[in-house]
Amino acid sequence: MLFNVFGNFLLAWGMRHTAEVVGINPLGYLRAMWSPYVAGGIVLLILWLLTRMTLLSWADLSFVLPLTSVGYILSAVFGNVFLNESISAIHWTGTILIFAGTALVGGTEQRTGGDANSA
Repeated sequence: MLFNVFGNFLLAWGMRHTAEVVGINPLGYLRAMWSPYVAGGIVLLILWLLTRMTLLSWADLSFVLPLTSVGYILSAVFGNVFLNESISAIHWTGTILIFAGTALVGGTEQRTGGDANSA
């Protein structure tokens, strides 16, 4: 999950500190990728994808996906603390609901490899 959180953080930090606003021109994206922060974010997000693929080979999607959503909580905290993003009360409420759902799913038994219809 930390690959995801730090990858998104570096990507956001790098894009906020690029010299130009990236829009419809693909060359703007290519120039932005030369930023060490953006490049680092891309590398971390690739590592996140690879680790997520590994997780999905070990456990059910219905188990892995809610657990990895903890990254949303950490991303909101990082955005608020380090990027000075203003997060409204309703946004924090949604983030807490994600955390509650994650905790609920994380507390259930994992049934990888079993029949989905069996109890």
